Amino acid sequence: GGVASQSSKASSVNAKHKEKERSKKQSAMVFAKEGEAGCSSYSLTAYPREDTPFLGKSPPLSSNLKTFANIFISIVGAGVLGLPYSFKRTGWLMGLLMLFAVAFLTYHCMMLLVLTRRKLDSLSPFSKISSFGDLGFSICGPSGRFAVDSMIVLSQSGFCVSYLIFISTTLAFLTNNDTTPLFLGFTPKVLFLWACFPFQLGLISVRTLTHLAPLSIFADVVDLAAKSIVMVEDVFVFVKNKPDLKVFGGLSVFFYGIGVAVYAFEGIGMVLPLETEAKDKQRFGRVLALGMGSISVLFGLFGGLGYLAFGEETKDIITTNLGPGVISVLVQLGLCVNLFFTFPIMMNPVNEVMERRSSV
Repeated sequence: GGVASQSSKASSVNAKHKEKERSKKQSAMVFAKEGEAGCSSYSLTAYPREDTPFLGKSPPLSSNLKTFANIFISIVGAGVLGLPYSFKRTGWLMGLLMLFAVAFLTYHCMMLLVLTRRKLDSLSPFSKISSFGDLGFSICGPSGRFAVDSMIVLSQSGFCVSYLIFISTTLAFLTNNDTTPLFLGFTPKVLFLWACFPFQLGLISVRTLTHLAPLSIFADVVDLAAKSIVMVEDVFVFVKNKPDLKVFGGLSVFFYGIGVAVYAFEGIGMVLPLETEAKDKQRFGRVLALGMGSISVLFGLFGGLGYLAFGEETKDIITTNLGPGVISVLVQLGLCVNLFFTFPIMMNPVNEVMERRSSV
């Protein structure tokens, strides 16, 4: 009887051991199948990798009109005010040629960035490239992401700081141009600067460019109206004065003209965020081409007419030539409105970098 009970216990132990081995094999087969499925459908949930986009939920997409408005406001900035003086130094024909050449090269480089991102997206089904940092990571790994993120933060933040300085300086000049402290030892310029921060903090909290598009359209209308006033005034001044003009300024000012033209087209750092939120991505290239073409014509007219009106008397900032008066005030206020609403759009790539880095 004892032998029979021992044999039955041994058989039960062997049965349990075989059952465990069978369950292990079945579990291994299940995980293997899930792993194979995950290679094609990414069905397994894993910890986020460094190349995982920061925003998991897709943002609302922009129509072609909203995309065009955001392109326009991203590129047109305070640099346009220096174009007439640049034409004075380079000559009007040389200035126009350099301006249009820089516009074409800027558009070409923007499209190269977009096409590179699309190509890498098609080669890597596991992740989506939605920013310059993602593009740098796909090409050079973590060091590439860090380098690109650093340059984007420095360039975009630099533009935005210049906007705030221009707005505060202009408003202080239009009010009383007084440098004496008014409140807690702060001058009017500093007070205007600090007054912008609460509004800008609210605007930069808007995560998507699509939601900022209505403000972009409003700012574009104000900016076009201001520049149109300047150009109409330039025509009247030219008809009255008809100053002497030069066509070519010589090779000594070539790099100066190139530098001013490059600074005028300051929105290249926005091309990937704009394309990411475009609803019709197949037509994004056409919308971008239309925007760059329109801006190039506007810049050419603004710079050319400013130089035609004042000739060798053209100042480094064209609004200085207009002198005091209603027209000068309206133009400067219009540019302040444009830069005020450009600020949150230009800060969008910086916010993406900071939020992604702080979440790691």
